[in-house]
Amino acid sequence: MLDATLLLRLYAKYRTAKLASQVPGTTQKNELLALIRKASDTKFGRDHAFREIGTVEEYQKRVPLRYYEAFWNEYWKDAFPHFKGTTWPDEIHYIPVSSGTSSGATKWIPCSNEMIASNTKASLDLLIHHLNARPDSKIFGGKNFILGGSTDLVERAPGIFSGDLSGIAVKTLPWWARMRYFPPQEIALLKDWEHKIDILARRSVKEDIRNLSGVPNWILILIEKLRTLNPEAEGLIKDFYPDLELLIHGGVNFRPYLKKFEELLDGSKAELREVYPASEGFIAVADRWYGEGLRLVLDHGIFFEFVPVEELSSPSPTRHWVETIEPDLNYAIVLTTCAGLWSYVLGDTVKFIDTQTPRLLITGRTSYYISAFGEHLIGEEIEDAVAMAANQAVLAVTDYSMGAIYPTDSDPLGGHLFVVEFADELPSASALSIFSEALDKHLSFRNEDYDAHRQNNFGFKAPLVVPASPGMFASWMKSRGKLGGQNKVPRIILKDELLTDLKQFNETW
Repeated sequence: MLDATLLLRLYAKYRTAKLASQVPGTTQKNELLALIRKASDTKFGRDHAFREIGTVEEYQKRVPLRYYEAFWNEYWKDAFPHFKGTTWPDEIHYIPVSSGTSSGATKWIPCSNEMIASNTKASLDLLIHHLNARPDSKIFGGKNFILGGSTDLVERAPGIFSGDLSGIAVKTLPWWARMRYFPPQEIALLKDWEHKIDILARRSVKEDIRNLSGVPNWILILIEKLRTLNPEAEGLIKDFYPDLELLIHGGVNFRPYLKKFEELLDGSKAELREVYPASEGFIAVADRWYGEGLRLVLDHGIFFEFVPVEELSSPSPTRHWVETIEPDLNYAIVLTTCAGLWSYVLGDTVKFIDTQTPRLLITGRTSYYISAFGEHLIGEEIEDAVAMAANQAVLAVTDYSMGAIYPTDSDPLGGHLFVVEFADELPSASALSIFSEALDKHLSFRNEDYDAHRQNNFGFKAPLVVPASPGMFASWMKSRGKLGGQNKVPRIILKDELLTDLKQFNETW
């Protein structure tokens, strides 16, 4: 295959210079005003007097925050699957289907031609940062392996398709990316995830894979299948993809997986880079190393607002943008996009570690918290505690879910249940004890409410950690019809029946 990395390097030189000269506030204001001009004659634009808006402040006065349900009920439902003229002037040909993590309902998200170009631009930025870090890169000398869901799309109306975002991404790949894409269409279309993983593992080792991307737990399942098929190998990534340069991960908090991936990448030439894509738009990419923040993509048709989480439900929440953000505050992220979303509450929470060149860390979701006993634990605190406990117990966590065990007549103190799948094998009793104690200790350290309720076992018990055998979560997800690259293991389970189902499945698996 022709190595086109030289062409990418030429683009990288141009793009790097442009990024270095960006003024975040000016760039974002220009993006917003361009979107307003484009959509001024849509129903949404007329309802909110877009032709009279000339500043960020005027826009925020006229356009309130909205959740998905408001867009669906007020603008999209009657015309679906057509979006033209509702919130965006052009016909929408692709509709990513989102699981709707916050509301639990299926979401139909418009994806315009401009959004497809926006996603491509953000993806290229990631490669630009990789080339800047690796001047000797030959990333375009081989194949790009995208481990995603089925690319089979449903035609909702002539020329209008819905399906997994990964499937839409593959269908709309530019020509220069398509010739370097793996897997081929006949495999990418497969819906049976177990069968698909088996074929992917067998076929991919015959390809020159330079880039591997996917959700961390599904990448681990792929690697385990590769190990099973190649028992003579050491079992490291270099054994299967010797020329791999880049491993791209996203979709979930990576910290619990970091130790395992560092072990798997031992001796490999590959580096880890994180991305922050959503069905609604591509938000940020890693231009530095893991844990050093993701760089907000400022000039690709998305205007960002940030609302302090505690103000999200207030009548007049403070709406920050890149000129007014502050470091280390927990914000709900709000999007205005080139696909017709206007001050749309995404459902994710972030905090900034750099405000000059905006770089963020994903901290969880607006509904991603548990407070069964007044403990008010958010996703970031739980993710961090699991990672710290695993490190202290010298264990690698593959997956986990947690939920509340409520008091009963026979047991008046409740607590938290953690079902945790560790890599390779079940941990020893001593290692599990170290993990449990460290988990409790770190949750107390991170969260004052948790610590206050845990004093002398007054409010609730120490967490109960139940180990799961390798592969249990994948089997459980399969039993629920949720097996596949686009489905995520629920970290915090708030529904009693779902937590009971997990407990029972783990006991009988």
